[in-house]
Amino acid sequence: MFDPVKLQLDFPILQRQVHGKRLVYLDNAATSQKPRSVIQAISNYYENHNANVHRGVHQLGDESTQLFHQSRQKIAIFFGAKVEELVIVRNTTEAINQVAMTWGQEHVRAGDTILLTEFEHHSNLVPWQILASLVGAQLAFVKVTEDGELDRADFRHWVQRESKIALFAISHVSNALGTLNPLLELKTELLAKHPQAKMLVDGAQAAPHLPVNFKELGADFYVVSAHKMLGPMGIGGLLVVRELLSELRPFFTGGGMIDTVDWQETAYAEDLEDKFTAGTPDVASLSGWAAACEYLSQLGMKKLADHDHDLVAHGLNSLAAVPELKLVGSPSATHRVGSVAFIYHGVHAHDVGQVLDSEGIAVRSGHHCTMPLHTKFGWAATVRASFQLYNSTEDIDQLIAALAKVKTIFGV
Repeated sequence: MFDPVKLQLDFPILQRQVHGKRLVYLDNAATSQKPRSVIQAISNYYENHNANVHRGVHQLGDESTQLFHQSRQKIAIFFGAKVEELVIVRNTTEAINQVAMTWGQEHVRAGDTILLTEFEHHSNLVPWQILASLVGAQLAFVKVTEDGELDRADFRHWVQRESKIALFAISHVSNALGTLNPLLELKTELLAKHPQAKMLVDGAQAAPHLPVNFKELGADFYVVSAHKMLGPMGIGGLLVVRELLSELRPFFTGGGMIDTVDWQETAYAEDLEDKFTAGTPDVASLSGWAAACEYLSQLGMKKLADHDHDLVAHGLNSLAAVPELKLVGSPSATHRVGSVAFIYHGVHAHDVGQVLDSEGIAVRSGHHCTMPLHTKFGWAATVRASFQLYNSTEDIDQLIAALAKVKTIFGV
C-alpha cells in the first residue's frame, strides 16, 4: 500500500517545523524536496570520487568518469531513451533556449509558423519570440478554454490555416493549471498537414508525476529539470530523437566536446555523449539526479500517478466546498496532474500565501510565469497548491483549515 506519511521520513526537510507548525509543503511545481538517497549521492561524490572527467589517468578521474556515464545511462533509461539522446543541460529553460538557438536558427525560415499554446511557461515562450524576430517567423497560439482545456478546434484551425508550421512547442502538463495535454493525438493531427514539423514538449511538470517514455510520446524534443522530480537544482535534460542529433549543433563549445582544434577551425567529437558536453560537467548533481530516478523507479511511476490523481481529486473537491474560492482550470481530476489553483475572492494571492505560511503551509502565489494566460482570463494572481509523493490528503485538509484564517483576518 502506498503510504505518503511513511515516505515523508525519507525527506529530512519535512521533519522540520515552520513558524512552530509542521511543514506542509505544497509548492512542488516550483521545486520538489529531496530524499536522503539523493543528498547522500551528492555528498558521496564529493567525499569519495571528486575529480574532473576524461582528464586524468588516476583512479579518482576514472571513478568520476564512470559515475558520469553510469548516471547518464540511468537517467536515459528512466525516460525510455537511448543514452546518446540525452543532452545534459542546467534546466528546462536552458534546454529550450538550446533548441531555439541551434536547431531553430538553422531550420526555421522567414514566413514559417512556430505554433505554441496559451498555457506556456515564459521559458517556452520567450525563446521562440527571440527566434521569430531573428529569422522572420511568426508565432501563433492555440487557445485555452474557460475550463482550462486546450481548444482542439482552434488547434485544428491553425493546422489547416498555416502554410508551414516548422515547430509546435507545448507543455506536457501546464504548470499553472495542471492540464494534461494529449501529445500523441496532437502530433498525429499536426503531421497530417505538416509532415516536416517538429514537436518540442516541456516535460518539467509531467516527469515528476507520470511515466514518461520518450519513444512513445511523439516528441522530437522533450525537456526536463531534475529539481522538479526529487533531484538537485542546476541540472536537467534535453531529449532529442536520435535522427535529429545530426541536425543539432553544439550550443556551448570548448572542453571535452572537441575532437581536433587548430587556429582556424574545430572538429567536434563524433561520440554524441561528448559532443554536447562543453567543459566540466556537474557529476555530483548528475549522480543525485540518477539517485532520484532510482528512488522514483523503485516506488513505481504508475503508483505515483495514481496517488497524484487521488490528491488532485481530493484537492478539487475540498476547495470547491469553500464558498470564498474560485477554482481555475479543469474541474476534472482526470484532466489534471500535480496541482490545483484558485482565487480567493477579495484577497490578493500573496496575502493568502502569507497567511498560509503562518500556519506552516507552503504554496505558490502569483502568475506562475504564465503572465499572458493570467492576463487573458483577467486574473491578477492565483494561489497554486502542488503535490508530490510525500503529500497526503491530510495535508490538503490542513490547507483547507488554514484558509479559514484568511477569512478571519480579512473579514471576507
